[in-house]
Amino acid sequence: MTTVVITQPMLFPWPGFFEQLALADVYVYLDDAQFSKGSFTNRVQVKVGDQVKWMTIPLAGGGTYKPIMDLDATAVDWRTTHQSLLKQSLAGASHAQDAIDILSKSYEREKLCDALIQSIELSAAYIGIGKSRKITHSSELDIPGSSWKRVLDIVLSLGGTRYLTGHGAARYMDHEAFEASGVSVEYMDYSLTPWPQGDTAFTPYVSILNLIGHAGRDAHQYLKPRTTPWREFLAKQAP
Repeated sequence: MTTVVITQPMLFPWPGFFEQLALADVYVYLDDAQFSKGSFTNRVQVKVGDQVKWMTIPLAGGGTYKPIMDLDATAVDWRTTHQSLLKQSLAGASHAQDAIDILSKSYEREKLCDALIQSIELSAAYIGIGKSRKITHSSELDIPGSSWKRVLDIVLSLGGTRYLTGHGAARYMDHEAFEASGVSVEYMDYSLTPWPQGDTAFTPYVSILNLIGHAGRDAHQYLKPRTTPWREFLAKQAP
């Protein structure tokens, strides 16, 4: 069985994403997808005390109608702003400097899309997950199309027999078409495992940098990847 995971590049995603990444034999960065305003491509939530704040990369022209790989940031010094916000977020955390170093190293990449990818790859390497997975980019595959049909064609081109996805795909996925092509579809069953976040109420829906800052190299212990077959998942979603 070859498990394929396909997602758009994102800025230091939440730990649930890394549970998904940990299960991938082949991981595809959907870098030629059109940027969607309000997505997690250029922003992520960070925890500051009992508040949750957005850490956002401001985009030139708002990123309108551009593929992710062609996005540019504005000239505003967002790197310094992000570092200050992260330091504030992780004040008192045992491994705060490790998280800050990962952020700084990711932001050394001049091209924005490369920085987004680095934010994932450096975090994954620190945690110690996905070391053996094959990595590719949709822009390198030369596979046309859109929506679920393109996803299926990408999976098949990579020899995939299992496609693992997040919950949003349920809105558009033709699950039967995947099965007819010999590809099973499973959805993530995010564990939402609590990790220490100081004296404040726990929330899992923040950047992986929060988990790294508080748990350090033990961060992987809080990632417990689980999946649900698509029929079972849809049945649970039904009213």
